[in-house]
Amino acid sequence: MILDALIHIKDRIDPTLAFRRSCREGICGSCSMNIDGANGLACITGIDEVKGDVRIYPLPHMPVIRDLIPDLSHFFAQHASVKPWLETETSPPEKEWRQSIDDRRKLDGLYECILCACCSTACPSYWWNGDRYLGPAALLHAYRWIVDSRDEATGERLDDLEDPFKLYRCHTIMNCAKTCPKGLNPAKAIMDIRRLMLERIV
Repeated sequence: MILDALIHIKDRIDPTLAFRRSCREGICGSCSMNIDGANGLACITGIDEVKGDVRIYPLPHMPVIRDLIPDLSHFFAQHASVKPWLETETSPPEKEWRQSIDDRRKLDGLYECILCACCSTACPSYWWNGDRYLGPAALLHAYRWIVDSRDEATGERLDDLEDPFKLYRCHTIMNCAKTCPKGLNPAKAIMDIRRLMLERIV
């Protein structure tokens, strides 16, 4: 894997090389970087998948802290801004918030996001408007909580996203879906949020 090569370089050739890594299983998202022109995870990208020389860069259009380590502070702040947790007003049940099997299925394709930032940093709209457009990853997480049957703040969540830039800068270029290492489709989640916005008006 690409990550094995990077670890070899750090151990045997250049100990100053800096990059993030943790799980080595495509779960934590730490080792996201641009490999041969496409964003991905170094731990699940094989060297044999790249033809010719392997060119590796930090995630594009992000400030670089050092070598292959981008500054994701703004990315995570945007994620936090969508309140990625359950919002309720009803008194908590004695054991747990219950959910039907059908309602639980609505979260499939959403909760699996590992916040690797591959999708957002592959999105031209995010490159141009990253200061105001939330980007694919944050909006995928926003929809995950909007569609959660246990959440009681759907109206407030939609109100917060009703903004010319936060939500509506997506041009369905689909880079986000193409580059997602988990096979998710943030563009669809964004379109579903827009659909809910329209349904509120009608």
